Amino acid sequence: MLERYLEKSEFESLEDFMANYKIKTPENFNFGYDIIDEWAAEKPDKKAICWTNDKGECRNYTFAELKDYTDRTASFFSQLGIGKGDTVMLMLKRNVEFWFSIVALHKLGAVAIPATHMLMTKDLIYRNTSAQIKMIVAADDADIRAQVDASLEQSPSLQILVTVGKEDHGAWRSFDKGIENAPIFVRPEHVNDNDDVMLIFFTSGSAGQPKMVAHNFLYPLGHIATAAFWHNLTEDSLHITVADTGWAKAAWGKIYGQWIVGACMFIYDHDKFNAAEMLAMISKHKVTSFCAPPTIYRFLIREDISKYDLSALQYCTTAGEPFNPSVSDEWFEKTGIRVKEGFGQSESTLLVGNFKWMEQKPGSMGYPNPAYRMDIVNKDGESTKVGEYGELVVRIDQGKPVGLFEEYYRNPELTGRMFSNGLYYTGDVAYRDEDGYYWFIGRSDDVIKSSGYRISPFEVESALMSHDAVVECAITGVPDDIRGQVVKATIILAPEYKNADEKALIKEIQEHVKRVSAPYKYPRIIEFVDELPKTISGKIRRVEIREHDKH
Repeated sequence: MLERYLEKSEFESLEDFMANYKIKTPENFNFGYDIIDEWAAEKPDKKAICWTNDKGECRNYTFAELKDYTDRTASFFSQLGIGKGDTVMLMLKRNVEFWFSIVALHKLGAVAIPATHMLMTKDLIYRNTSAQIKMIVAADDADIRAQVDASLEQSPSLQILVTVGKEDHGAWRSFDKGIENAPIFVRPEHVNDNDDVMLIFFTSGSAGQPKMVAHNFLYPLGHIATAAFWHNLTEDSLHITVADTGWAKAAWGKIYGQWIVGACMFIYDHDKFNAAEMLAMISKHKVTSFCAPPTIYRFLIREDISKYDLSALQYCTTAGEPFNPSVSDEWFEKTGIRVKEGFGQSESTLLVGNFKWMEQKPGSMGYPNPAYRMDIVNKDGESTKVGEYGELVVRIDQGKPVGLFEEYYRNPELTGRMFSNGLYYTGDVAYRDEDGYYWFIGRSDDVIKSSGYRISPFEVESALMSHDAVVECAITGVPDDIRGQVVKATIILAPEYKNADEKALIKEIQEHVKRVSAPYKYPRIIEFVDELPKTISGKIRRVEIREHDKH
């Protein structure tokens, strides 16, 4: 399958990959027909999904079955009045119906909007009205239905409600009955052009209301590099990415690139993460490739990993937030696998990654994805020197790369600000070293300026995470009359340290940071908390900590 969409699909070295990786873009590409249905035609018995849940149920689906279920789902949705350009929100947790539904929407030319099941009524009203949502498909969850029902009065565009399960619930139509009774699906004429909107993510955002990131129908092809050369997947792989289907990370690791490569998706349908249970699932099902945000690895290394058979596990990756080297080192010590870091946004596919040919530098994002013309620039838009901080950008003066978003939906002003001077500005600060590796510093708003120094929150957080007392932390700047800003650490303590002498522990942590990092970076203020403020997708809201400190 890769040969159809890459000018060259096998590479001998990093240099070969960087020079010769190029995506071929056919006309009117549609992931549903051109990937799922093609696999079903060529290898109908090939396993596409291994689904299991925390109740012990397990079910495998072949590509032939996946085509059948997505066709029936598309037929059902079409009967309900969903067609090209209609916006449909999916609140399906890790239910297998998410995969049926999103592929079905692609086959209809509709716009899929993945969303977390944790949205409250006010969140739903904002999304329903901003994107003119026509239909919501939800998991069989009374709480979700109650929140959606409460939003209806202020959501005039919302006309159709579908719930997973065998029973209708008032205005909610049964998904199971719908696909069971649907007529044979007939492919619509001219489903899409490449630049039509296929997918919208509501970005979690560290401040303000979420933005609507609109991707076109070529977006899945942008994830070939994600799956084939970062996750390192093949047709024989069994891969899991730990992410709610409402997050953009699900598109990165739970559907597009993985199925283009022909890997089998391992779906563990659970409501609450448990590190021991996750390790047991990886062991039991012989998962070969694992991707999770750094927070998950922090919990996993606190388990007795030696109790689990991870012999099938070959490759581990992480993205979503910076990965502290101390956690990377401990995972390597316990498993023998070095976690490959990657970086990107809801607005893109993988922008920078540690690819399979590379000698890894723990803590580095890696090398730019050759599908993008990446750079780091100063305030004047000039490329920075080695070691110099600047903003990470994508050069688009020769056209947008496949995988970069089309626009912030219905927000031309913001789109214009982010796409200007032949650049897409990511809003992230980074630097490159003498070997061309990229290193993440932080969001531009998060970088701390103290006594003339520019301090990376990530660097201080990495130093803190190497202390046994620290489970999770956030570094922010606090205004100071003398220094401009001073460094503050907000810390969640490991259970065994919660009754320690606070003053002595603060002093110990401060001295530890001075030893493992530069002395000027140590946190002059330390606060111990039970939890950190986070977005729905789990990213730390440093802006909320800063706002709290003002009052």
